Order: sequence, then structure tokens, then C-alpha cells
Amino acid sequence: MADRIRGSIGEEARTYIYILLYIVLSSGQIFFNKWVLSSKEINFPYPLGLTLLHMVFSSVVCFILCKVLKLMKVEEGMTTEIYVQSVVPIGAMFAMTLWLGNTAYLYISVSFAQMLKAIMPVAVFLLGAMAGLEVMSCRMLLIMSVISFGVLVASYGEINVNWIGVVYQMGGVVGEALRLIFMEILVKRKGLKLNPISVMYYVSPFSALCLFIPWIFLEKPKMDEANWSFQPLTLALNSLCTFALNLSVFLVISHTSALTIRVAGVVKDWVVVLLSAALFADTKLTVINLLGYGIAIAGVAAYNNFKLKKETHRPIPDEAREDEMSTVTLIPQKTDT
Repeated sequence: MADRIRGSIGEEARTYIYILLYIVLSSGQIFFNKWVLSSKEINFPYPLGLTLLHMVFSSVVCFILCKVLKLMKVEEGMTTEIYVQSVVPIGAMFAMTLWLGNTAYLYISVSFAQMLKAIMPVAVFLLGAMAGLEVMSCRMLLIMSVISFGVLVASYGEINVNWIGVVYQMGGVVGEALRLIFMEILVKRKGLKLNPISVMYYVSPFSALCLFIPWIFLEKPKMDEANWSFQPLTLALNSLCTFALNLSVFLVISHTSALTIRVAGVVKDWVVVLLSAALFADTKLTVINLLGYGIAIAGVAAYNNFKLKKETHRPIPDEAREDEMSTVTLIPQKTDT
């Protein structure tokens, strides 16, 4: 009995450690990216190139782990049809999300970018409803209205609004929402379940290809002409942190649930918003900012609670439940740009 209690306590402690690790890595990666892109710090103002580097690094590491060292196993079941219908659109939307999200940091503050990200459930729900995956209801419309109103209030309270940055950030939100919709439509219906290394092994190379093509035309000419110093150690560390963050997402989901990662994400967002005010000179929080963001987060919490109840009332076979703890259905690589 005592051993069982100690084991339970130990498992609970590990879960909290994984959640804390995710919050630290996720928050740290956001600040790290901002630091690298900032003209006042590392001065690498090439968000497309930075995102491309992340995807190439992830592809290389996954290939070494799976094919060279053979420390990880790539899940079987991937066919050409599934790759074209699932990995291609998901990889393309993932590339779009990271590219536009990173670009937004060139124009708006970290805290304001996080506030705009709160609109994500609205985008996912609306696109899901259009695709027939979500059902319109008075309750959901109310929740979506609360989130939208909160984001609008937070935006109204922003002192230095750069609409170019807002457009980039909202484009990233739409890209992420589309990626989640493609995952729902194309992957879950295929029944393909992959571990996180397999996800990155398949998705990262195509995302890198999607980023490489626009990089040649949009940023490579600027990089060739610009007078900037290449810092391989800093950029390699930044890429490594991104890779570690993606794995931490899996650790949390595999030991808890997808809802837990959402709740932890809410905590992380508040940490990022408050810390950014202390770390970056371009961040000036107002009372209206915080009030609007608080309203939006309340709406997000209501949305998560609604989804939890919906999932709870849906029967899951024992075999599927056991399998769900060891694999995930193309879990999203965390887009903390």
C-alpha cells in the first residue's frame, strides 16, 4: 500500500515537472526568438530564415535519431496517399504559422502578440463549423463572443498598435487554425497515430521545403546584401530549444491530456505577458490591456471546459484509451514563435 502511494506521488510529481518544463521552455522560446530577431539584440531580422533553420535542424536531428543512431523508431503505416493528403497540408500550414508568427515580432510587442493569440479558439471553431466538424450552439457563440470582445478590448488598450504586425499575427492564427482542422479531417479519419519523433520526422522536411521556396525570393537577397554577423552557436541553441519544446508538449500530453496542455498554455501566456513588460522596452501594459486579456482568457477557459465535458461524455474503448497514452495523432508541434 505504501509503495503504491509513493508511486502515485512520484508519478504526480513527474507530471508537474513536465508541465513546469513545458511552461519554462515555451515562455523561454518566445523571448529567445524575439531576442534573436530584435535589431537591438542579436539583430537577425529574418523570421523566414530563422523558421527555416528550425525546420532543417528538426529534420536532421530526427533523421540521425531514427536512421543513423536508431535510438527512436518511426511508426509504420505512412503511405504515399496519407503523406500527400495529411502531411503535406499540415506541414504547409505549420510553416505558414511559424513564419507569420515570427514576422509579427518585428512589428509588435511579445505581450500584444500573446493577446492576439487568444483569438485562436474562435478561428478553430469557425473554420471547424464551416468544415462540419463543429456544431453551432448558443453557448459556443456566447463563448466565442466573449473571447472576441476581450481581444478587441486588449487591442484598444494597446499604446503602439502596428497594423502590419497585427495582420501577420492574425495570419499566423489562421494558419494554425487551418492546421488543426486539417489534422481533424485528414489524420484522425485515417486513424494514423504517431509518436512525436515520427511527427517531426515526417512534417519537418516538408515544412522546411515550404519555407525554403519563399526564403529564396524574399529574404536571401536581403541577407546577401546586409551587413550582419552570423552567430552559429546562438542560432543552433535557438533551434535546439525549439526541438526540446516540441518534445515537452508530448511529455505533458502523454502523461495527462491535450486539455492539460491548453490549461498550461493559459498559465504560460500570462507569464509571457507579464515578463515581457519587464524584459522589453517596447512593451507598455495598460489597465485596458490586462482587462481585455483577462476577459479573453476567461472565454478560453470556458471553451476548454466545454471541450472537456464533451470529451468526457464520449465513450472511449479501453484499447483506444491505452493506445492514446503511448501515441498521439499528429500532435501539433507547439507554435510558440
